[in-house]
Amino acid sequence: MNTALYEKNNIIRDLGIIILSIVVAIIIAKTGVLANILTSTQEMEILGSLIAGMFFVSIFTAAPAGVVLFEIAAANSIWEVALFGGIGALAGDLLIFRFIRDSLSEDIHWLIRKTKQERFFSIFRLKMFRWIAPFIGALIVASPLPDEVGLAMMGLFKMKMLVFVPISFSLNFLGILIIGLFAKGML
Repeated sequence: MNTALYEKNNIIRDLGIIILSIVVAIIIAKTGVLANILTSTQEMEILGSLIAGMFFVSIFTAAPAGVVLFEIAAANSIWEVALFGGIGALAGDLLIFRFIRDSLSEDIHWLIRKTKQERFFSIFRLKMFRWIAPFIGALIVASPLPDEVGLAMMGLFKMKMLVFVPISFSLNFLGILIIGLFAKGML
């Protein structure tokens, strides 16, 4: 098969996956299915924290998941909620990160090579940018901004999984711990 055709088909496939996941996330959020799932697991501290943590990482599901984590933390140990919520968030981040790092980044690099604006894209090849972009991505994951943007920055520059896993877990653990501290009235 022609390499250019193969790469173009990968781009179409990846765009299709992204569009489908956005549509599914919007449907889940709008129909209340997510709220029902999160509410039904709320009484089970560990399972509820894991599931809410998984949904905590996406722009489309972060708000209801944050509310559920707040409610679980208000009635339980904030350390356990942060631990299991952090593990769930890590699982969600891993799904997004692997897709971006292993598939989508190749598509973006292919598109960059095919354009004529070499001067503009040459900034992405600088060693300093390769170090700063993942760092900024980690800061975005730690912030209330959507994890997808930060994960994309880390994934596009091929951050190693051994580096990504502890960073993702630590940042999500701290974010959920802060929610728990608010729930307990400590902040």
